[in-house]
Amino acid sequence: MSGSIRRLTRCAVLTALALALSVAEGLVPLTILFPLPGLRLGLANLVTVYALCRLSGREALLILVSRCLLGALLGGNLMSLAFSLTGGLLALGTMFLLLHMRGLSLFGVSVAGAAAHNTGQILAAMAVLGTRAPLVYLPPLLLCSLITGTVTGGACILLVHRVPQPLERKS
Repeated sequence: MSGSIRRLTRCAVLTALALALSVAEGLVPLTILFPLPGLRLGLANLVTVYALCRLSGREALLILVSRCLLGALLGGNLMSLAFSLTGGLLALGTMFLLLHMRGLSLFGVSVAGAAAHNTGQILAAMAVLGTRAPLVYLPPLLLCSLITGTVTGGACILLVHRVPQPLERKS
């Protein structure tokens, strides 16, 4: 199998995994514990961080955009695309920059990614609603980012260290 087909297949499998994790976490409502609209653990972020660590920023972007588009189409809610894509892109950019900083662990990268994702969603809500009212939710969401980012950060550390880096074979 050629290298480009191998990379495309790897991205497709990771996109499917991210989509499955996103759907699965939607079945576990965190809003029971924390009554904040749209609060999620961010399990699909595991795939994004893995892709950033083991693949390339370009491939991580491809996986993220594909997951957001497919999630909105399968969920039948195209309005959710604005929220997931804005949050996801801001989180991806933040994590990409922070992964290249010395001394910052995947815990810190993941917490910052969770905070950036929540900030992006609030910005999307402000743009869609045409008001600053959603800013009221930002402080409690950022506080929750500490918890969700730590949980996903711990899982990211296990994932990145236990799943080997893909090898590129010469054809």
